[in-house]
Amino acid sequence: MALPVQIKRVAASDAGTLLLLSRQTFYDAFLHRNKREDMDAYAATAFITSRFEQELNNPDSEFYYAMVDDAIAGYIKLNYRNAQTDLQDPNALEVERIYVLQQYQGQQIGKHLLNFAIQTATENNLKYIWLGVWDQNTRAISFYQRNGFIQFGSHPFVLGKDKQTDVLMKKVLNRD
Repeated sequence: MALPVQIKRVAASDAGTLLLLSRQTFYDAFLHRNKREDMDAYAATAFITSRFEQELNNPDSEFYYAMVDDAIAGYIKLNYRNAQTDLQDPNALEVERIYVLQQYQGQQIGKHLLNFAIQTATENNLKYIWLGVWDQNTRAISFYQRNGFIQFGSHPFVLGKDKQTDVLMKKVLNRD
């Protein structure tokens, strides 16, 4: 059953809460398929306050919480222009992160967040929305495919000492 979800922009002053949420959802999503030492090595640089403060203060990045009954259920990070990790395409929006807390999974929170991203890109007259997803995360790949995304490339993702591959996927929104 779908829950009523509200989307709330994350303020720069909320870096600490966002950092804890990000770390928790990342470990919940990937620890069971990776070595703890690789996860910890990645987290030592990815989940630090200064990095989150920098990301929250970047004018080309936006974070949003998915709220259910005034509780945080998940979050999404959107990147425009030069904040994008690979393409830096001014006609595109990157979904760099989309995570849902375990207790809210299966309740369409992720779909709500993705729809918000698509709506945001459409309202900004962007041509497409894109993202990277671990090639071993078949559940997420299927989710994106069901929502109209197609694979257009790949890039390496290093988790500790483990070199992995992210599939790059996009959904075209407007055609010339």
